[in-house]
Amino acid sequence: MPFSACACVVAIPPSDSPAGPGVPRVAVVMGSDSDLPTMQPAVQVLERFGVAVEVRVLSAHRTPLEMVEFAQMARGRGFKVIVAGAGGAAHLPGMVAALTTLPVIGVPVQSRALSGVDSLHSIVQMPAGIPVATVAIGNGLNAGLLAAQILATADPRLAQEISDYRDGLHGQVTAKDARLQQLGSRAYLEQMG
Repeated sequence: MPFSACACVVAIPPSDSPAGPGVPRVAVVMGSDSDLPTMQPAVQVLERFGVAVEVRVLSAHRTPLEMVEFAQMARGRGFKVIVAGAGGAAHLPGMVAALTTLPVIGVPVQSRALSGVDSLHSIVQMPAGIPVATVAIGNGLNAGLLAAQILATADPRLAQEISDYRDGLHGQVTAKDARLQQLGSRAYLEQMG
């Protein structure tokens, strides 16, 4: 079977203009389309906050030239943060970080062989001078939240939305605690099913 070196755009098409509403400010890239279930929570939380996102499949090993071009042009295209997920050898986040000065957030994708520990170790062991912020194995949601928080340092509207989101989390936990206190642990567990 012949090898295809094309990268696949799976959401919002690229824009040549680095300014204007709707222009992606965060890129979510992954080494394979099989990583999309892990990365989709990042896309969803960013979209929830009104952050335009471009989602790409770019393999450090199978489409290296496209990956290099993307990383080198990312700042000029208006991106502010890149979320990069990969499994196994997980070279994509580090290679992207080596080619841009934008913040890169690495998402270790769970693998069959080592349950994602291999991916985690690959991403967190970057050499001095080329940082990659790293979230927990499979935690695309936190990667999206971190990207939003980075953007929120210069966006008061987004900062307020993140604060409201956290208030919602607080409310969920306090409601669960009140219910636990009311029912007791045994009845609470039975209701959890």
